[in-house]
Amino acid sequence: MRWIHAAGRGLLVLVVILTGYVAAGARADEPPAGGRGPLTVATAGDLTGYLGSVLDGWNRTHPGEKVTLVELPDSADETHAQMTTDLRGGDRSRFDVLNIDVSWTSEFAAQGWIRPLARGRFPLDTFLPPVVDTATYDGQLYAVPYVTNAGLLLYRKDILAREGVDPPRTWAELERAAKTIAPKYGLDGYAGQFLPYEGLTVNAAEAVYSAGGSILGDEGERVTVNSTAAREGIGFLARGVREGWIPKRALTYKEEESKQAFQDGRLLFLRNWPYAYVGASAKGSPVAGKIGAVPLPGPDGPGTSVLGGSNLAVSTHARHPDSAARLIAYLTSERVQRQVLTRGALPPVRADLYEDPGLVREFPYLPTLRESVRTAAPRPKSPRYDQVSLVVQAVVHDALSGRQTPEAAVRRLARELDTLARR
Repeated sequence: MRWIHAAGRGLLVLVVILTGYVAAGARADEPPAGGRGPLTVATAGDLTGYLGSVLDGWNRTHPGEKVTLVELPDSADETHAQMTTDLRGGDRSRFDVLNIDVSWTSEFAAQGWIRPLARGRFPLDTFLPPVVDTATYDGQLYAVPYVTNAGLLLYRKDILAREGVDPPRTWAELERAAKTIAPKYGLDGYAGQFLPYEGLTVNAAEAVYSAGGSILGDEGERVTVNSTAAREGIGFLARGVREGWIPKRALTYKEEESKQAFQDGRLLFLRNWPYAYVGASAKGSPVAGKIGAVPLPGPDGPGTSVLGGSNLAVSTHARHPDSAARLIAYLTSERVQRQVLTRGALPPVRADLYEDPGLVREFPYLPTLRESVRTAAPRPKSPRYDQVSLVVQAVVHDALSGRQTPEAAVRRLARELDTLARR
């Protein structure tokens, strides 16, 4: 199946599952109270055959622990709203297991909606190291990573080769090629996901991180965005729109719209998740065989991606947490993680798969993606992440639209985030 990563919008459309919980006072190797039984899992919509085949395989071999899937809306914001509404219902909650965007872990944990997990029950030492950090809050594991992600710079390798130009490693190289080469071929220069939604939060955070800055610290208690790095990062994007090498239409792009523009042959460069590479390389794509991928550029060399992906969390009121633990062990096995990549075209969390020669032949971007994940950073951690993201989206979009200078936008962003942190 193809899961669409909106790491930008905070949500990954992904296989839904459960994680285990060890009751207070129990040993990590003991099944928690609640035993085994059927489970209900919730995820965003737009799922395809991959999810069904994985869960069908589990259900055939675990008839007493069958999983029932509840699909919520495709929109990350709507999915978040429906999940939180259900979780506030306490023991009346319909959902046992939640497929949550990596950025929601801190919020759900701080609210007491999901259970802390025993690290020893899951193969965390086989995962790419940065992904585990997205599943923790205040030093405690509250979810288990299932799929990871990192942004890549996709480019038209046929055009750059014709021009004798290497793919860009710095912002200056990207800007120069977007300004001078793209117009020669009737293309727009560069785009990301700049509609005011979660994707813009991701793109803005990547620009700030790549310049050496940050947005929040200390689990959201300290605002760090008022910096030269933040002004440089947001200024880079705003300048692109003002000068035209980022087209104004990109201010309406989410993942799919930007992918389609690149796949249709209308863009020289695109920041997106690996699924866009797979789609643009598929049979029938106008740019199949003509694209490459490199790490996101930064001011002086490779930049920093935001970690995307999905974590699996167990509701505080889950009925059968031992079944949840068994299912997560199944879904993080080497065999299923391999299917995550080969069938779902999504980045697995198991590190060894990125060095498998057969997989690298089939998915040439894997070595680049591995390095991007290894150097990636999570979105700002905060118990009020949804509000933090809304503030970032609104302020940065005003800067990109020219309604506010980058300098004024960063000062405003610091003020509004400080107000949130003080609540």
